[in-house]
Amino acid sequence: MAQIPLIRLTPFAIVLAIAVPVYAQTAPPRTQEQMRAASEAHKGDFDYLLGDWEFTAESKQYGRTHGLWSVARLVEGAQILDEYRVLGDSGETWYVTQTLRVYNAVRDQWELVSLEPGGGLQNVGTGRLEGQEMHIEQRFGVGTPNAAILRIRYYDIQPDRFSWTADRSTDDGRTWVANALRIEARRIGPARTIGALAAPKQ
Repeated sequence: MAQIPLIRLTPFAIVLAIAVPVYAQTAPPRTQEQMRAASEAHKGDFDYLLGDWEFTAESKQYGRTHGLWSVARLVEGAQILDEYRVLGDSGETWYVTQTLRVYNAVRDQWELVSLEPGGGLQNVGTGRLEGQEMHIEQRFGVGTPNAAILRIRYYDIQPDRFSWTADRSTDDGRTWVANALRIEARRIGPARTIGALAAPKQ
């Protein structure tokens, strides 16, 4: 099957690269050498996700859905850009979001921000590789009646597939619905990289 193109890359890739929010939490100072070593050690944490995927999902809120997920590395640094698109039975788009995932060597964590139409840069989260799993906690729908926190776990990661599950809280983490959303993804396209938007002259 042909690769699924990522769309609308240029406008938000530039904006998000300079606009990812700074978290209020503090971290112990790290030397430049430590930060370089950490960046090198973690730049491949999301390599398993790169490429094109089709997925099926089971949500306690919305029932069964399916769609397409395309993920690419930005050419500079440990930065990942993806587009997650839920489709209807006739191929129409029901929901779409783009996410920028950037490794923060100062805090030794991945930081994420997801875009939804009209939502600004509010849907932020953090992630860490834990053994063979990627664990993420992220807010979605900030400022809307559907605001929630998801605790996400990528697991059973294989070259051609992975599983994904999330617990969901709508009361700022006081209570959680376990396995509120589950995803099974199957690879349909290889890993790829988005080149420089303004390539320097040689």
